[in-house]
Amino acid sequence: MIRNTTKKQKLGWVLFIVYMTLVVYFMFFAESFDRPDVRQEYHYNLVLFREIKRFIIYREQLGMKAFLLNIVGNMVGFMPFGFFLPIISRRSRKWYNTVLFGFCFSLCIEVTQLVMRVGSFDVDDILLNTIGGAMGFVTYRIVQKYRRRRMNGKRTH
Repeated sequence: MIRNTTKKQKLGWVLFIVYMTLVVYFMFFAESFDRPDVRQEYHYNLVLFREIKRFIIYREQLGMKAFLLNIVGNMVGFMPFGFFLPIISRRSRKWYNTVLFGFCFSLCIEVTQLVMRVGSFDVDDILLNTIGGAMGFVTYRIVQKYRRRRMNGKRTH
């Protein structure tokens, strides 16, 4: 299995592992994400779009940093997942597999946050993360299309 991987796939694996390590660090250990105090009552959201609407409606009061971190950050933070997965896994070259794996990974993070009472369980985060994974896959496809055109252009000259 390792013998059949290309240098680009090996680099993809390294970058994917670095990315996953950073995700785990920021989700569970970083102090800068305004984690609720463990002694306080734990908060969770099971209503789809509740927190998204709250951050959009009250973005002025909550501040642009909170809005960007919660809405845009959840999507952008998962784009590398959707980008690197098709590089390292042939199975993930189908969009629905990448989106499903992104959903499952996000669900695992949220359930771990719920069980460990770190951060907060939020179905809106799962949705935004899954959208981010899908955006990463679209970016992967765009890059692949550009690479193919470039390679075909070099062959004709």
